[in-house]
This record gives sequence, C-alpha cells and structure tokens, in this order.
Amino acid sequence: MVPALLDTDTLSEIIKLRNVVVVRRALAYTRQVGMLTFSAFTRYEVLRGYKRRGASTQLARFHVFCDESEVFPVTDAIWNRASDLWSEARNSGRPCEDADLVIAATAIEHQLTLVTGNTDHFSWISGLMLEDWRNA
Repeated sequence: MVPALLDTDTLSEIIKLRNVVVVRRALAYTRQVGMLTFSAFTRYEVLRGYKRRGASTQLARFHVFCDESEVFPVTDAIWNRASDLWSEARNSGRPCEDADLVIAATAIEHQLTLVTGNTDHFSWISGLMLEDWRNA
C-alpha cells in the first residue's frame, strides 16, 4: 500500500464503522504503513459536526483518535497550492469547494494518495493520486 491521506468522507466511514470494506482497508493500511493520516481541515470538518450535534462522547473519542493519527497542519505551502487549484477550477468551470481543495493540496504537498469516495470531485487535479477504499 502507498502512503495515503484520508478525505473526510472516508475518515467518517472508518470512525462510524459504516462500511466494512473501508474499515478492513484501513486496518490493513495501519498494519502495513502505520497510522492513519488526514488534514487538519478534515479534523475541523469532523469536529464541527460533533459540536453542532452536542455529541460529547463521539467528540472525546475523536480527540483520542486524532492523538493516535497523524494530522497534517495546513501550512502556507498548502494554502498557496489550494489557491492555485481554486483559480484553475474557477477559470475552467470545475468544482471549487475550499475543503476539497485544501485537502487535495495537502495530499499533493506531502506526496500522498488521496483516499476518497468522491473521486469525481478531484479527478481534474493534475498530480493528485486517488484511491477509493470502497472498491474491494
């Protein structure tokens, strides 16, 4: 397995144990490569969801999960690359959701494969390697 960065949708499926195939792939990944990795922006998206719902138990568990994972900060290099992607997307009529672009920029900057169930959101980004763990 290649080093990977989890998109928010995939991380959510792992945390909620929603998809057996994804959970198995995550377990195999951690055995082979090590801890799971994701962007600080993904962390923010998960945190805000738990806080909005007042899900204090899940929030506490997620804090422990983050401590056992590698959470990449959003650096100036990532912001710069994300803004380049935003401009490219905007000029070509492609989707330009900030979260997706920051997460994609994080994967590119760290030379990681982005694991996502939303490959269509990212397929236009050159230099971005994609993988969908839903596919067995």
